[in-house]
This record gives sequence, structure tokens and C-alpha cells, in this order.
Amino acid sequence: MEKKPTRRKKRLGSYPYLSVIFSISLALFVMGLFGLLFIHSQKLSEFIKEQMEVQVYLDSRLSESRVIGIQKTLANKDFTLVKENEPQIVFISKEKALENFTLKAGENPEEFLGHNPLRDAYLVKLKPVYQDSLQLSLVKSEIESISGVFEVSYLDNIISDINKNTAKIGLVLVGFFTLLLLTVVILINNTIKLALFSQRFLIRSMQLVGATGNFIQRPFLWRSMGHGFLSGVLASVFLYMLLEYAIIQIPELSALSDIKNVVTLFAALIILGVAIGFFSTLRAIRKYLKMSLDELY
Repeated sequence: MEKKPTRRKKRLGSYPYLSVIFSISLALFVMGLFGLLFIHSQKLSEFIKEQMEVQVYLDSRLSESRVIGIQKTLANKDFTLVKENEPQIVFISKEKALENFTLKAGENPEEFLGHNPLRDAYLVKLKPVYQDSLQLSLVKSEIESISGVFEVSYLDNIISDINKNTAKIGLVLVGFFTLLLLTVVILINNTIKLALFSQRFLIRSMQLVGATGNFIQRPFLWRSMGHGFLSGVLASVFLYMLLEYAIIQIPELSALSDIKNVVTLFAALIILGVAIGFFSTLRAIRKYLKMSLDELY
């Protein structure tokens, strides 16, 4: 009597819980790892763009009030980058500029010219949306129209190269992301199909005792959704641990951290696990429900 349940279990098959959860967790982990790479690359791109600035050189012999007025005007412009409610504008006096030039060049031009040839200037950081060639030319014209501004300059070639390279990297990452997403969906789908293959005789037995299709599907769907949820949580936990370890090893990565996007990524992994588990199971169950007994062998 004790051997009959064992023979029944072997005949009907047992569901490989650990194998399914491990496979789905691993697939979601790889997906999440690429997601973290994408988030940090985007953050790095934003960080680089935020370092781009235009040099606003002022006319000579401006009054202090006029110099301050120009700063206020620049601070109120839409193109000026604002971080933590502070416009990103730095004033460089001509004396400080002369000191910096002397340190870099190794000689003081004031000694043989008899005067300081440099000008007071503002370094203005721009919002990323104003950093393409057309917008930069418009920004330059707008600033040069301000009374007291002598000249505006920026590194046009460097900014253009950064924009081109950023666009290329973005396209490559989106392409890899799409390919990886497709691979993960296929991998999880096949894993669940193989796991349900061992349950095909159980499904047939339930049909033979008069169970409806919806009644048969329901427990399998709930179980697969639970496995997808658990796998998404496990993948997120391991990704978080990996991210924390990386920040400990490379503290500079903390500057690229984006908690909001990382949390969104983890939520997306959980939803993806649940969704793929549900639809893959539904597809496989309906397939076995339509099979004849001979096709099950």
C-alpha cells in the first residue's frame, strides 16, 4: 500500500519547483544586470553633458552692479542648468584667469604686455536639451545680445562628438536590450513548458474526472505567477547586493546611482517574471488540454 502513491507520483510526474525558480531567477538577473548597465550609462551621459559649459566674456571696465546684473540675467534664462535650486554659473575674474593661465603656461603675459589681457567671465552650464548645434547657436546669440557681454565661446566640436557618440551608444544598448528581452522570454517560456511536460498526465487525469479547462488551469496559473514573483524578487535582491558591492569597490559609482530608476527596474523584473510565467503556462496548459492520449506519450 505504501508503494502505490510513489508509483502514481512517478507516473504523473512531479513539478521541478527549484529548477523553474532558479532558471527564471537567473534569466531575470541577467536581464536586470543589463538594465543596471543601461541606467548607469544614461546617468553617465547626463553627467558628462552637465559638465558642458559656455564661456561668457564680459566687456572691460564694467561696474560691479552691471556684472552682478548679467549674472542674474543668465540665471533666469531657460537654458541655464539648475541643480538643487542653484543656477550652475561660476564667475571667473580676470585676475583669477591670469593666475590660472600663468600656472598652465609657465609665464605671465602681464609682465611683457604691461596689462592683463584677459577678461572677467562667467562659466554657464547648459541643460542637456540645449546642447545640440542649433540650440547652441541660438543660446550664443541670445547671450551676446545682453548688454555688457563681449563674446561667447564653447567647444562646438567636442559637444557635437559627445552627442553623436551618446546617440550611437544608446542605439546599440536599445538593440542589445531588445535582443536580450526576446532571449529571456524564450528561455523562461521553454523552462515552464519543460516543467509542465511532467504534469501532462495529471492534466489528463483531471480531464477524465470531469474537471473543466478553467478549473484545471487555475492552480497552474497561480503557481506560475507565484514562481515568477518569487524569481523577480530573488533577482532584484541579488542585483541590489551586486550593486552595493560594486559601489563599495568603486565609490565613484555612487555619483551615477539613480534610486528611482533602479527601483523601477526591480519592479519591472517582478512584473516581467509574473507576466511571462502566466502567459507561458496558459499557452502550455491549453496545448496539453487539446492533446489526445496518444499524443501525450
